[in-house]
Amino acid sequence: MTRTVFTGGTLFDGTGAAAADADVAIEDGRIVEVGHGLDGDESIDASGHTLLPGMFDCHVHVVLSGVNLLRDLSTPFSLQFYEAAANLRTTLATGITTVRDAGGADLGIAEAVRRGLVPGPRMQIAINMLSQTGGHGDDWMPCGTTVTTFVPHPGRPGSVVDGPAEVRRKVRELIRDGADVIKVATSGGVLSPTSKPKHAHFRDDEVAEMVAEATAAGIHVMAHAQGTEGILTAVRNGIRSIEHGIFLTDEAIGLMLERGTWLVPTLVAPRMAIAAADGLPTSMVDKAKSMITQHTESVRAAIAAGVRIAMGTDSGVGPHGDNLDELALLVECGMTPAQALHAATRSAAELMSLDQELGTVEPGKRADLVLVEGDAEALIPQGGAALRAAIRGVWQDGTRVA
Repeated sequence: MTRTVFTGGTLFDGTGAAAADADVAIEDGRIVEVGHGLDGDESIDASGHTLLPGMFDCHVHVVLSGVNLLRDLSTPFSLQFYEAAANLRTTLATGITTVRDAGGADLGIAEAVRRGLVPGPRMQIAINMLSQTGGHGDDWMPCGTTVTTFVPHPGRPGSVVDGPAEVRRKVRELIRDGADVIKVATSGGVLSPTSKPKHAHFRDDEVAEMVAEATAAGIHVMAHAQGTEGILTAVRNGIRSIEHGIFLTDEAIGLMLERGTWLVPTLVAPRMAIAAADGLPTSMVDKAKSMITQHTESVRAAIAAGVRIAMGTDSGVGPHGDNLDELALLVECGMTPAQALHAATRSAAELMSLDQELGTVEPGKRADLVLVEGDAEALIPQGGAALRAAIRGVWQDGTRVA
């Protein structure tokens, strides 16, 4: 087995320690040693570079390549799977080696990555999002027809449900079909035809049922939750992460701290929706524009209070490959660059229950690594494009993949 050593670089190890000079040795897909003066069979000169753990994006949609309703109506059904392959490859090249797909990807896509048929980040998948009738995932249009973003097929069942009994059956079906996480919309959303972001969706008994079923299967629930009441419903019923969290209040933040609930802010998401204005109804674009200031204020308050943050983007609503833009927005909301990187490494790994294997550069962990020219922390406030341009290599399980 070949022992490869990254020498002479600065290591941001993701543990919370300050970045410092260190060598890193990898062998057989694992990190085997971190220290100084290490030797090996092969050497990679990291002088003038920062070595990072492989990064995470905890909220993506790999089968989407932007939201454009008119374009979607003329797109062949199976094209999404080929687009997913391209989107996964693009995401991997940004240094993101693990993602949580929040709806759209089915078991076949995840399995293609696991088997090495398609290069991409390792994946956890939600398959589809539970929605009440008239909720964020109900694609009924005012004209009386339905324009479905995620068309049901044998590996991706429809997921509009009402009442605890329907919830129970649908969660079990999604788990049977390979879901690693259950996703629910406990509020309305921006990119849905009739729902309003401030409105709460699903009642406590329904949310408690989905959490109970997921827990029985050893997995968690993530909640698209923008409005305050939807956030509160999710948190008090044991949902693990709030996605978006646009209308957070002191009460909601306090309850999240009490319960240890994570926030995945997706600050870039409404900006991506606005950029896609030509392909969306005016009502959706107007909703997105109205959210940005409130979203920023809510995330800033959550960060200041100490809510646990993991990085996620909602990529798929906008372009894949721009994922690192989220880090600069987290800094604008009060994080230091090191804290933003932590949100994309160890914190994200903890959210996804992968921290025993990933998220830090420590002996025994899987050798997911990103080599960045220059000081990675200094690049983050300059924006995602600056950090992307500085990436000089990406390794996954010790193999160079970009």
